Amino acid sequence: MPHDPFNDPAGRYRVLVNDLGEHSLWPSFAAVPAGWSTELDDADRATCLAHLNRQQTTPTDPTDPSRRVEQRNV
Repeated sequence: MPHDPFNDPAGRYRVLVNDLGEHSLWPSFAAVPAGWSTELDDADRATCLAHLNRQQTTPTDPTDPSRRVEQRNV
């Protein structure tokens, strides 16, 4: 069976996030894909999974007008 770097318990990982607030577990050795940024860098798999579990929320669209903060003239 080939080695799967996404499921290596001894591997080093990072947690990525995109503009929609979606998170991903990513091997530390791999380049961060376009449109994603690093939220947690170079940690063991268990630490990254715990971080992901804390970040889980109901998916929402950040461009949804109902989520915008109303600006007020002061």
